[in-house]
Amino acid sequence: WNNDKTYGLQFKTTFLKIVPPGTVDGIEKYLGSGMVKGVGPYFAKILVNAFGEEVFNIIEKDPERLLKLPGIGRRRMERITGAWAAQKAVREIMVFLQSHGIGSARAFRIYKTYGDDAIDKVRENPYRLSIDIHGLGFKTADMLAQKLGVAADSLMRAQAGVRHVLQEISSAGHCAEARKRLAETAARLLEIPEPVLESAIDHEVREGNVIEDEIDGKPCIYLAHLFRAEMSVAENLARLLKGRVPWAGIDTEKATPWVENKTGLKLSGSQQEAVRLALNNKAAVITGGPGVGKTTIVKSILNIILAKKIDIALCAPTGRAAKRLSEATGMESKTVHRLLEYDPMTNGFKRDKENPLETSLVVIDEASMMDVAIMNRLLSAIPDHAGILIVGDIDQLPSVGPGAVLSDIIESGVIPTVRLVEIFRQAAASKIIVNAHRINRGEMPVKAEPDEPTDFYFIHARTPEEIYERLISSVTARIPKRIGLHPV
Repeated sequence: WNNDKTYGLQFKTTFLKIVPPGTVDGIEKYLGSGMVKGVGPYFAKILVNAFGEEVFNIIEKDPERLLKLPGIGRRRMERITGAWAAQKAVREIMVFLQSHGIGSARAFRIYKTYGDDAIDKVRENPYRLSIDIHGLGFKTADMLAQKLGVAADSLMRAQAGVRHVLQEISSAGHCAEARKRLAETAARLLEIPEPVLESAIDHEVREGNVIEDEIDGKPCIYLAHLFRAEMSVAENLARLLKGRVPWAGIDTEKATPWVENKTGLKLSGSQQEAVRLALNNKAAVITGGPGVGKTTIVKSILNIILAKKIDIALCAPTGRAAKRLSEATGMESKTVHRLLEYDPMTNGFKRDKENPLETSLVVIDEASMMDVAIMNRLLSAIPDHAGILIVGDIDQLPSVGPGAVLSDIIESGVIPTVRLVEIFRQAAASKIIVNAHRINRGEMPVKAEPDEPTDFYFIHARTPEEIYERLISSVTARIPKRIGLHPV
């Protein structure tokens, strides 16, 4: 027993084994519980009355005797013996995994994935668990491998360590790692010599699990699926650049005053340039910081193109962003997942290269939040004849997943891009927006005058500890008090 600070007295065990019931009453309840297919409460009573405590041995070793009982024919007998054999296999697998430190919930997931071959597959390569079983990571697989006697400097462990480090850096938003740094990081993690890791990287490249490529002259290593996604994004953008725009025939010089008159909004010089860029190119990017009128210009472009009766699909990475886009344009906007018709049953999308979107223009807002995998899915589902308008601010929220897609697209210089820079009067009233632009330019933020209402506050703090304390105080006391909201 041990005394847990939170839960009190707890029974601690190092080994658990499932044993079948030993009494006649317990056996009858077990058989009638539905655990053994083909046996319900009725047949459980018949079996126990006929064979007593020997019923399990008879099912396993002499099943033909079941045929002598009323209501049990060969088909039912085979169902009973098959179910019992499966139960036995499950028990053996669960006992094996639990005896090596794997909890029952994870052990059951392993059985569901590998079936009756679970023990053989785990013994052959315990590190495959971190790839095949969701929620079971490298550290758990490594612990199991050590208990199974896998050498610390084995090639199998080194290869798994390389994949683990690449998974970790992808979780931090990166698609690739410099080869030398990858070997150094994995060597520190596994506490084995770097030459073993270099050999492991070579094996991973040969097996196709990772891809080696050069970035700025440096050898870098990608997880294979991320490399393929990056290449596919580039290929799809090149594909979508080709051909005539679906809204051909629009006079861009006349379109600008027409839309200004329609919306009642006067467009700035950079906004007029954005209109011309979007109308003259099948693929285009509109970028800029907060308050520069990105949404206004999108609405203007859509008004012009809609006048030509063109089908348009609006989307954004998140539900909130999609809702804002819909409110700003007056058109339906969907999340990217909803637009591509995500299917939770298959964890895939119904819209793809073979079943593309039925539209002539796709507008994606808040594109800085798009990771390389979902951008690849979206671009792959856009038909050849359609165009794409990508809108976003590279200095705002990055994607949760790997890849700085918007930044890379702009930096490539391949896709026509316009950067909006003028802050409009309404936005200029916000010190947050003004100071965001100043900080981006490398300038100090400006403070509000003592009596001036403001949405920007500069809090002085000298140490990380002081920052932490002031942040906690703001979130738990000052802000809730100001807006009349409970902090929890």
